[in-house]
Amino acid sequence: MKHFFILVVCALGASRADVSHLHLATTPEPHAPASPYVFSYQAGRAPGHVDRQHTEVSDGSGVIRGAFSYVDPKNQVRTVQYVADENGFHPQLSHQLEDSAAVKAAKEKHFATYNRIAQEHASHIPGQASVAAAPRGSAAVIHATQKHLSAFERIAAEHAAIGAQQEAQRLALAAQSQYSEIDNGQYHP
Repeated sequence: MKHFFILVVCALGASRADVSHLHLATTPEPHAPASPYVFSYQAGRAPGHVDRQHTEVSDGSGVIRGAFSYVDPKNQVRTVQYVADENGFHPQLSHQLEDSAAVKAAKEKHFATYNRIAQEHASHIPGQASVAAAPRGSAAVIHATQKHLSAFERIAAEHAAIGAQQEAQRLALAAQSQYSEIDNGQYHP
């Protein structure tokens, strides 16, 4: 048992050994130059039926060109050609995107709200709250506000009464003192 304990202590001591002589790589390794490549694939959900394809070419200088096609839910073939370079990803669509009725309605509502707010802010004088933009309270909010304000006033009156009572006690104690050792709430021997 004694040998086992010594072995454990030695193993624990060795785990805290100085490793400053090890040279750990803290800087990233330089990237190997980009290699040119080409790939292409076609796939389909049904045997013998291609419904999507993708082709991509890189010249090895960091510029990638490609195109992909797919069949949309309306059974129309959509193609996107793209270039990806140091300035980002630049797609070109083969078709115009059309908004659905829900998207059109949402855009109209958004722009109407945006324009209304912009007009309100254009006529707004800084530092003054807009009366039109001020929230209006429901009956429940008005009732809760009144309840809060009355509770606040009641508590403030109670605190004022307690403060007045404590001040009266302090003054009475000062008047009882024969040598006036208490002055303005402070003890002076």
